[in-house]
Amino acid sequence: MINLPNLLALARLLIAPVMFWVILNPQLFTDNGWHISWSYYTAALLFVLASVTDFFDGYIARELDQITIVGQILDPLADKMLTLAAFLGLMMNGEASAWAIYIIIGRELFITSLRTLSISIGIDVSASLMGKVKTVVQMIAIGFLLMHWHGGDSILWMAVAVTLYSGGEYLAAFANAYQKKGNT
Repeated sequence: MINLPNLLALARLLIAPVMFWVILNPQLFTDNGWHISWSYYTAALLFVLASVTDFFDGYIARELDQITIVGQILDPLADKMLTLAAFLGLMMNGEASAWAIYIIIGRELFITSLRTLSISIGIDVSASLMGKVKTVVQMIAIGFLLMHWHGGDSILWMAVAVTLYSGGEYLAAFANAYQKKGNT
């Protein structure tokens, strides 16, 4: 179903590869006489714009009662594509720990698969508060790393810890919901 929240999620999906390309091609700025920091600013601006769509698509869907199954799948997919594009670009440029990114990607793929499975079998496991905290900490880490600000590595490892914790919470919630569904 096409509605505004789904279009915002789609916009996030489209911004992610553009941001990834900007992160991986800073020479486009330097070869044209710009300081390399403009590459950072551009990537960060794209990331912020896409992140804002994440807030608004969920808010609009809830407020206007436009929650759809397509949106329930598209929104987390767009979130993952955005954060993974940023993390992978930063890792490929040597600006983020490969181990940290590997752990985050592994968790994200596992939980996204579990979320898709839960939707397909009619189990509602909504994102927890810790899942929202995870997203915020990941976004802050990405922002710090994109802008080359001091503390980015430490925030990245905090994001890894929160990511793992929220993944465990989600897995436990899924297991409980699956068990209850089997008992009814």
